Amino acid sequence: MSDYGADDDDRGFENAFEEPLDDVLEDDLDQEILDDDDDDKAAREEPPEEMQEGDDDNVVIGGDPSAAASAKAAEDNTVTNLRKKKVPDDKRTTTPYMTKYEKARVLGTRALQISGNAPVLIDVEGMTDPLQIAIKELREKKIPLVVRRYLPDGWYEDWTCEELL
Repeated sequence: MSDYGADDDDRGFENAFEEPLDDVLEDDLDQEILDDDDDDKAAREEPPEEMQEGDDDNVVIGGDPSAAASAKAAEDNTVTNLRKKKVPDDKRTTTPYMTKYEKARVLGTRALQISGNAPVLIDVEGMTDPLQIAIKELREKKIPLVVRRYLPDGWYEDWTCEELL
Protein backbone atom coordinates (compact mmCIF):
# COMPACT_ATOMS: atom_id res chain seq x y z
CA MET A 1 0.00 0.00 0.00
CA SER A 2 1.36 3.43 -0.89
CA ASP A 3 1.25 6.62 1.16
CA TYR A 4 -1.61 8.02 -0.92
CA GLY A 5 -4.12 5.27 -0.15
CA ALA A 6 -3.77 3.30 -3.39
CA ASP A 7 -2.44 -0.22 -3.70
CA ASP A 8 0.82 -0.85 -5.43
CA ASP A 9 -0.95 -2.08 -8.57
CA ASP A 10 -0.65 1.45 -10.16
CA ARG A 11 -4.33 2.38 -9.88
CA GLY A 12 -3.28 5.85 -8.79
CA PHE A 13 -4.76 8.20 -6.25
CA GLU A 14 -7.85 9.17 -8.21
CA ASN A 15 -8.88 5.51 -8.52
CA ALA A 16 -8.55 4.82 -4.80
CA PHE A 17 -12.21 5.72 -4.27
CA GLU A 18 -14.47 3.07 -5.68
CA GLU A 19 -17.75 4.97 -5.89
CA PRO A 20 -18.12 8.21 -7.84
CA LEU A 21 -19.08 11.39 -6.04
CA ASP A 22 -22.42 11.65 -7.86
CA ASP A 23 -23.72 8.56 -6.05
CA VAL A 24 -23.03 10.07 -2.62
CA LEU A 25 -25.85 12.62 -2.83
CA GLU A 26 -29.21 10.96 -3.02
CA ASP A 27 -32.59 12.50 -3.73
CA ASP A 28 -33.73 11.90 -0.14
CA LEU A 29 -30.81 13.90 1.27
CA ASP A 30 -31.40 16.71 -1.22
CA GLN A 31 -35.08 16.89 -0.24
CA GLU A 32 -34.21 16.99 3.50
CA ILE A 33 -31.83 19.89 2.92
CA LEU A 34 -34.46 21.80 0.96
CA ASP A 35 -37.08 21.15 3.66
CA ASP A 36 -34.73 22.51 6.33
CA ASP A 37 -34.21 25.69 4.29
CA ASP A 38 -37.98 26.20 4.04
CA ASP A 39 -38.36 25.85 7.83
CA ASP A 40 -35.60 28.43 8.41
CA LYS A 41 -37.23 30.83 5.94
CA ALA A 42 -40.63 30.51 7.64
CA ALA A 43 -39.06 31.09 11.05
CA ARG A 44 -37.38 34.27 9.80
CA GLU A 45 -40.60 35.68 8.32
CA GLU A 46 -42.77 35.30 11.44
CA PRO A 47 -42.14 37.87 14.18
CA PRO A 48 -41.64 36.56 17.71
CA GLU A 49 -44.70 36.06 19.92
CA GLU A 50 -43.76 39.04 22.12
CA MET A 51 -44.02 41.38 19.14
CA GLN A 52 -47.29 39.87 17.88
CA GLU A 53 -49.13 40.88 21.04
CA GLY A 54 -48.81 44.57 20.15
CA ASP A 55 -46.45 45.41 22.99
CA ASP A 56 -45.06 48.86 22.15
CA ASP A 57 -42.94 49.32 25.29
CA ASN A 58 -39.69 48.33 23.50
CA VAL A 59 -38.95 45.81 26.22
CA VAL A 60 -35.90 43.66 25.67
CA ILE A 61 -36.50 40.07 26.69
CA GLY A 62 -33.43 38.08 27.61
CA GLY A 63 -29.89 39.30 27.16
CA ASP A 64 -27.78 40.96 29.82
CA PRO A 65 -29.66 41.48 33.10
CA SER A 66 -27.51 44.51 33.90
CA ALA A 67 -28.49 46.24 30.64
CA ALA A 68 -30.89 48.54 32.48
CA ALA A 69 -28.13 49.64 34.85
CA SER A 70 -25.75 50.33 31.96
CA ALA A 71 -28.49 52.28 30.13
CA LYS A 72 -28.94 54.44 33.24
CA ALA A 73 -25.17 54.94 33.43
CA ALA A 74 -25.19 56.06 29.80
CA GLU A 75 -27.83 58.67 30.69
CA ASP A 76 -25.63 59.91 33.53
CA ASN A 77 -22.72 60.48 31.13
CA THR A 78 -24.37 63.24 29.15
CA VAL A 79 -22.53 66.53 28.73
CA THR A 80 -24.81 68.45 31.08
CA ASN A 81 -24.51 65.79 33.79
CA LEU A 82 -20.72 65.70 33.46
CA ARG A 83 -20.52 69.46 33.91
CA LYS A 84 -22.28 69.04 37.24
CA LYS A 85 -19.43 66.82 38.45
CA LYS A 86 -16.74 69.48 38.14
CA VAL A 87 -15.11 70.46 41.43
CA PRO A 88 -15.04 74.27 41.84
CA ASP A 89 -11.58 75.80 41.61
CA ASP A 90 -11.62 77.03 45.20
CA LYS A 91 -12.44 73.53 46.54
CA ARG A 92 -9.84 71.45 44.66
CA THR A 93 -8.13 68.81 46.76
CA THR A 94 -5.29 67.50 44.58
CA THR A 95 -1.80 68.98 44.68
CA PRO A 96 -0.81 71.81 42.34
CA TYR A 97 2.16 69.82 41.05
CA MET A 98 2.27 68.31 37.57
CA THR A 99 3.05 64.60 37.66
CA LYS A 100 5.59 63.13 35.26
CA TYR A 101 2.73 61.44 33.38
CA GLU A 102 0.84 64.71 32.99
CA LYS A 103 4.03 66.44 31.89
CA ALA A 104 4.69 63.77 29.26
CA ARG A 105 1.12 63.99 27.98
CA VAL A 106 1.12 67.80 27.85
CA LEU A 107 4.52 67.99 26.12
CA GLY A 108 3.58 65.32 23.60
CA THR A 109 0.25 66.96 22.81
CA ARG A 110 1.77 70.42 22.46
CA ALA A 111 4.68 69.12 20.33
CA LEU A 112 2.16 67.45 18.03
CA GLN A 113 0.23 70.71 17.76
CA ILE A 114 3.42 72.64 16.97
CA SER A 115 4.47 70.13 14.33
CA GLY A 116 1.02 70.60 12.78
CA ASN A 117 1.77 74.36 12.33
CA ALA A 118 -0.05 75.60 15.44
CA PRO A 119 1.02 79.09 16.50
CA VAL A 120 4.00 79.12 18.84
CA LEU A 121 3.52 81.25 21.94
CA ILE A 122 7.18 81.95 22.73
CA ASP A 123 10.21 83.38 20.95
CA VAL A 124 11.64 80.43 19.01
CA GLU A 125 15.19 81.82 18.47
CA GLY A 126 16.09 79.39 15.69
CA MET A 127 14.72 76.26 17.39
CA THR A 128 13.22 73.71 14.98
CA ASP A 129 12.44 70.69 17.17
CA PRO A 130 8.74 70.77 18.22
CA LEU A 131 9.46 68.94 21.47
CA GLN A 132 12.14 71.45 22.48
CA ILE A 133 9.76 74.31 21.68
CA ALA A 134 7.05 72.63 23.82
CA ILE A 135 9.51 72.21 26.70
CA LYS A 136 10.41 75.91 26.52
CA GLU A 137 6.71 76.85 26.44
CA LEU A 138 6.09 74.72 29.53
CA ARG A 139 9.04 76.29 31.34
CA GLU A 140 7.63 79.75 30.60
CA LYS A 141 4.08 78.57 31.47
CA LYS A 142 2.64 79.52 28.09
CA ILE A 143 1.02 76.19 27.09
CA PRO A 144 -2.74 76.74 26.55
CA LEU A 145 -3.81 73.29 27.74
CA VAL A 146 -5.91 72.13 30.69
CA VAL A 147 -5.14 69.03 32.76
CA ARG A 148 -8.29 67.21 33.87
CA ARG A 149 -7.84 64.98 36.91
CA TYR A 150 -10.61 62.47 37.53
CA LEU A 151 -11.28 61.56 41.13
CA PRO A 152 -12.40 58.10 42.35
CA ASP A 153 -15.94 59.31 43.09
CA GLY A 154 -16.55 60.38 39.47
CA TRP A 155 -15.90 64.09 39.98
CA TYR A 156 -13.01 65.87 38.27
CA GLU A 157 -10.73 68.85 38.71
CA ASP A 158 -9.41 71.08 35.94
CA TRP A 159 -5.95 72.63 36.27
CA THR A 160 -4.41 74.95 33.69
CA CYS A 161 -0.74 74.49 32.89
CA GLU A 162 -0.05 77.96 34.26
CA GLU A 163 -1.33 76.87 37.70
CA LEU A 164 0.70 73.68 37.91
CA LEU A 165 4.30 73.81 39.13
